Formats: sequence, C-alpha cells, structure tokens
Amino acid sequence: MTAWGGVSCRGLGVSATKALLAAFLLCTGEGQAPLARPQLAPASSPAVATESKVRPIGPESYAGDAACRSCHRERVEGHLGTAHHLTSQPANEHTIAGKFSTDENVLKTSNPELFFRMEANSRGYFQTAVEGIAPYLTSRSERIDFVIGSGRKGQTYLFWKGDQLFELPVSFWIELGTWANSPGYTDGTANFNRAIVPRCLECHATSFESRPPPENRFNKASYVLGISCEKCHGPGREHVSRYESKSAPPIKDGIVNPAKLSRDRQIDLCAWCHAGQGQALAPAFSYLPGERLDDYLALPHPGPAVQVDVHGSQVELLKRSRCFQSSTMTCSTCHDVHLPQHDLAVFSQRCLTCHKVENCGVYPKLGRSIASNCIDCHMPNQQTSLIVLALNGKKVAPKVRNHWIKVYPEHGAPDSKN
Repeated sequence: MTAWGGVSCRGLGVSATKALLAAFLLCTGEGQAPLARPQLAPASSPAVATESKVRPIGPESYAGDAACRSCHRERVEGHLGTAHHLTSQPANEHTIAGKFSTDENVLKTSNPELFFRMEANSRGYFQTAVEGIAPYLTSRSERIDFVIGSGRKGQTYLFWKGDQLFELPVSFWIELGTWANSPGYTDGTANFNRAIVPRCLECHATSFESRPPPENRFNKASYVLGISCEKCHGPGREHVSRYESKSAPPIKDGIVNPAKLSRDRQIDLCAWCHAGQGQALAPAFSYLPGERLDDYLALPHPGPAVQVDVHGSQVELLKRSRCFQSSTMTCSTCHDVHLPQHDLAVFSQRCLTCHKVENCGVYPKLGRSIASNCIDCHMPNQQTSLIVLALNGKKVAPKVRNHWIKVYPEHGAPDSKN
C-alpha cells in the first residue's frame, strides 16, 4: 500500500517493502504522566511477538474522537479536516475522489487485452479488470472498502476478501484528475493479491486488531480509521471514563500531552511514521506516545553522504538541517496537527522568528516580497522515486516537500547567508 502525502506504506514481509505514514504532534492534554499500558490485544505478528514483551493496543482501549470533542471541541473539529485524520476512511460517495461517470471511469493499460473499469451501483463502488478480446472476455470485480490517502495528491484503495485485506490495482491521481496504476504495480497486469499487513495500517490508522495467520488477516469489526486524537495522546477510554464518572481523576490519568514530552520523545512520535523504512522490534500498534521508539522500531540512520528520498523520510531530512542542529526545534515548531496547513506564508513566519529576511541572498534583488515564501526556496517540492505510477505507457511520480532546510542554488541564491 502506498500513501500519497509524506509517507509510503507497502506490505512488509508479504508483498512490497516500504511501510510508513502519518503522525506529527503538538497536542494539548489534561496533564502529563507516563502511560499505563491498557488491556492488551493478541500479538499481531507471532514472529515478532516471541521476541517482544509488549502486545498491540487493542481498539477497545480507544474512546474515539467524539468522546474527545465533548471537552476539546475546537481542537477536534480542526483536526477533522487534516491530512492525518483523512489518511484512511470508509469508501463512500464523500470520500472517494475517483470519477465514475462514462468516459472517465476507464483505465487503459499497455496491454491491449486488459483495461480497468470503475463502477458505482447500489451495492457500492467497484474496480473491475476486463481481460481478453471481445467477445471472449473475462472479468474480476472487487469492492472498494477503504480509501487510503488524504486526497491532496492521490488515493489508493483497499478491499476485503473474507477477513483478509488487499490493495486494489488502480489508484486515483488527484493532481491530474485521472485513474492510474497503483504505485509499484506493473502496467498491463491485473494484480489483486497485494496483501496489507499491520505495519502498513499502523501509519494509516489508529488501530486494527490483527488475527494472523496470514499476516493480512484482521478483525473486520474492530478497527479505528484515520489518525485520531488518541494516536498522539494515547488510548483514552480510561481517561474519558474517569472524567465522565465525575470522580476526581488522579494526576497521572493515562493521557499524554506531546508538547510536554522531551524533544527526543516528540521527534519519536513523528518518526514513528515519518522517518524512513524501519525494522519491527515489536508488533505493530504496540508503541505508545512518550515511549522510546527505538524499543519498537529500528529506523535507518543513513550517513551524511547517503541520498534520502523526500517521500516518507521527513525526520531524517530535518535532522540534516542546520536549523534543527543549532536549535531545539521539533516538528511542532512549524506544524500544528489540529489544523489543515497549506499557507506557505504562515510557515514562512516560523522561519522569520529566527532568521532575518535581509540576510537572504536574494533580498537585494527581490526585497521584502520574499518574506511570504521562504518554503519553496529552502524546502522545495521535489520528485520522489518511491511513488512511481504507470500512466499512458509512461512512468510518472508526484513531488513531495523536502524537509532538509537549506539553500538550494536552483531555487535561490547560492551565496545566501541563511
């Protein structure tokens, strides 16, 4: 499975290789305390679980965003429109961006004997692979059950086969307004067999209950889609119960305010899904905010000369920045996960709390107009090599914001002082 924003997610140990995606921070809570581990669900991966002392946190430990809203209405309602919250949703007319009208619902492939048709009817939304030459045609249809991706760049779709979860072969590229082969799929083939494993879902959802074998088998009645409040604050059912009981809650009430964590633990929370491919040290959905991520996931630490792709490696790239190395900044210095953030002028104001616009190398030529957009020069959108799609016989890839903050001569002045 592949996400379209800052993270990629492909099945680890079953089909593809990359698995990451979604959880920045800056959140508020009702006090700070180490989290007590809630009731534990069965291990999601027997191979990993035998080496780990922890077990995944089950969906039954989560209260849901609606429960948070009763006390934190403004925060919750702002978060509902963010890419994190929208990164996985049930498939319906409001969440699927793909087009189903005639002449817009067909994807032709490089194979003249194969095309895909996207269909909507009273039973739901479907992808159908049609193979052969008329009148000797065969077809396979699968229902779109989940939408993966916030919808800014594109969407990928998942389907249930019994209680096993798979990726569908056709995605929708929103920037181009067209259907395309899902990233990593071979053009001209109809592949409905890419399994979705727990590590993929860990960065696209708050919780799933895994029931292996096989590794892509889940409880269809027990999951929490999207990156919810509790992904960053920790499971909140006990916290909510204490407050609803109107009894005086103890100071250590099992909820986390990430803003009060140490810098390293704040970065860990984001690195969970924004720091490149990792090797699982514990079952997916075991990590809790405030804990050491190194105990759950072995992340790569590429040397300074190693090229890092812009997709899904924001933390690795940020740590290379002089801004990061010479300050106490975290991801939340610039990002507020409670609000959709698209205005580069607002992000640029964060830069100007430390930097003077007069010190920029292009200031003599462009003047103060540059103050509204530090980002495109110092954090340019660059093409990723990890999301590659086949479209009309060509390989294409979207652009992703580079989080290595520095001077890029092709975008600004090589003699800039910042």
